[in-house]
Amino acid sequence: MKNKDKALTIDGIDKKILRALMVDARTPILEIARNVGISGAAIHQRLRKLEKSGLITGSKFVINPRVLGYTTVAFIGVYLDKAIHNPEAIKQLKKVPEVLECHYTTGNWNVLIKIICKNNAHLMHLLNDEIQTISGVSRTETFISLDQQIDRQMRI
Repeated sequence: MKNKDKALTIDGIDKKILRALMVDARTPILEIARNVGISGAAIHQRLRKLEKSGLITGSKFVINPRVLGYTTVAFIGVYLDKAIHNPEAIKQLKKVPEVLECHYTTGNWNVLIKIICKNNAHLMHLLNDEIQTISGVSRTETFISLDQQIDRQMRI
């Protein structure tokens, strides 16, 4: 969004378009147009406006890591010995392909990361050989996800 102090306002038609695309980003524009009751050109125009505003930042396929053998999800709280090490630590974490998310946080940890692993041995390798060896990382605290019970985007 260009003006960070002002929230974007969207109308009911925008919401219908977004809801359809959030369910399946491959939904044909003409199908959405029929369901919403406006032309395909109007749908394209509204989507361009929403993309330009920064509300829509792209579309993507969602890969199911379990199909590739990644059955363990873990959240790791990373303690840095000094906050000044954050930029370099993040640079190194970006090199670890199993790191899916990284959040700079308040509270006990400096950083909270989400990783995927094939099993506990893979998790131990990532912790001992990839994450805890990063310069500035003093220690970690790991939480293994037993089951993801909610997975959704924000409600529109």
